[in-house]
Order: sequence, then C-alpha cells, then structure tokens
Amino acid sequence: MDVRTNHAAQLTSSGELRHLLSLEGLPRSLVEDLLDRAESYLRPIGNPPARDNLLAGRTVANLFFEPSTRTRASFELAAKRMSADVLNLDVNMSSRKKGESILDTIYTLEAMQVDVFVVRDASVGIPELIASNVQPHISVLNAGEADAAHPTQGLLDLLTIRRHKPDFSALKVVVVGDIGHSRVARSIAQGLSIMGMRQLCLVAPPGLEPEPDDYPGAQITSELDAALADADVLMALRIQRERIAEQESLMTTHDYHRDYGITADRLKLAKPNAIVMHPGPMNRDVEIASTVADGPQSVIREQVTNGLAMRMALLATVIQANGEQ
Repeated sequence: MDVRTNHAAQLTSSGELRHLLSLEGLPRSLVEDLLDRAESYLRPIGNPPARDNLLAGRTVANLFFEPSTRTRASFELAAKRMSADVLNLDVNMSSRKKGESILDTIYTLEAMQVDVFVVRDASVGIPELIASNVQPHISVLNAGEADAAHPTQGLLDLLTIRRHKPDFSALKVVVVGDIGHSRVARSIAQGLSIMGMRQLCLVAPPGLEPEPDDYPGAQITSELDAALADADVLMALRIQRERIAEQESLMTTHDYHRDYGITADRLKLAKPNAIVMHPGPMNRDVEIASTVADGPQSVIREQVTNGLAMRMALLATVIQANGEQ
C-alpha cells in the first residue's frame, strides 16, 4: 500500500507540532521532547495521577469511527486530567452513519468551538483530510488509521523502550505477527528509525508479510526462533482478522501459537534482560502465552500507563503550538 502523508502540515512555521498524522519525517529532537514531556507526567502506581490545567477552557473531541478500548479511554482520561472539556463521538451516534460527510461533521463540531480532534477511522487518509480542512487554531491527532498509521502508539512504545533500554543505537527489536496489516508495526518502525535503532527484524507468517519497501532497512523473515537471537525487545502483534478478506486461508490458532507464539521457552532465545511488549488487545495463548504476558519481562501494562502520559504530552504540545501561531 502506498501511503503518502503531507508531513509539512504536521508542523507550524516555527517547527512546532500542530497535527500528529504520522511519525514518518518528524525530527528526532521533537520526538525526544515528546518523550521527555510524557515522562514528566508519569507517577508511581498507587500515587495520584499527574494533572495539569493547561487545557482548561479547551475542548477535545474524540471521534472514533472504529472500535477502540485502550486508545479511546486513554485519550479521554488524558484530556480530563489536562482539565479539558471532552466530547466522545462514535459511529453509532454519528450523523455520518446517516450519510453526513466527515467534513460536515467536523464543521459542525468546529462551530461548537472544538480545539483538538482525536480521530480513528478504518479508511486511509481521513486524519489528513480533516487536518487539511480545519481552522488554523485546531489540531488533529491520529488515533489509528486503517493499516496505515498509529503514531500515538508508536510514541508510547518508544517511551516504554527508552525507560528500559535508553541506548537505541544498541538495540535489536523483533516484531512478530501480522506485519502486513499492522498500523502499529508501521508506526513503531518509523519511530525506531528516527531514534537510530541498530536492527529491526520483522517476523510474519506466510501471507502476512509486509511490502519490503514499507520497511527500508528492516530484516523480514518467517523464522521466529532464528530472529530471536540477541533480541533486546520483542513485540507480539495479533492477526488483524478484520482486515483480511480470505480468513479461511489463515493458520489455526493452535498452529499459530506453535510456530509464532511467544512462549517462555521461546523467550529464552532472546537476551536474558529482553523486554516483551504487546499493543493490545491480546489473544492469550495465541500470539503470546499468559505466562509471558504476566511474567517478569513483560512491560505490557507499562505500555498502557505510558500511553496515557504520552497522550497528555501530545495534547499539551499541540495546544501550546497553536497558541504561539
């Protein structure tokens, strides 16, 4: 799939982040600033969460035209903890289901003085379309775009990795699963490239491989056990069954777990201090064994915590950028 994003539209004339549509092409300094800002919002589990009044008087609209649990809840909590007014809209409540165009929906919400649109959609190009048509003071954050991009997930994954493995230039990262249909894989690969990672290895079953041109410099293989040698970071992905037309051609869950599941024995092939990640939702004992998901090397719950902090950081960053225009 050919995905072209107008990267310049993401930044203000002074180089500040106005929209987040994709990680591709973002300066490393900007990404590092986002990681630092997100880290400032982290608090030890059991302590009261970080709060900020930076978005007081602002309105954030969460427009989710595709199912979501973690991302939607994370953005809603992030906006509320930044003191914003929050509007949640999904396709079952939307006039878009009645035939209204997405831009007419946006224009209606603009008239209600929305400042930030958080958008998830099953079609490629919708976040960019909205970003190209909103008023200059409004920001758009891509919360998941078909199989093309999930930049906030990419950023929270970078934050999670950095907190355990700060030297990206020394890292071997292995991502295993349905790479060909995964927006998560695309965004984490872009983020890791920005951060100067040493090696990215993508492991996919036959039929679920990506286009090599989409992942320049990455090793693409179907042999998981060999790929795990010397791995510092291991990320498991689920099969995107909702994006696959011929589901009968897929492996059975038993066969998938046998050949590509992350088990305790397989984890031993990686470095002893390797971390295990999963963007969710997890299919336990399919792409990842429960003993691994809940084990000492798993940082899966940390990813969720870091996602909330990262979305707070993004909201604060775009609001401040728009205030400086």
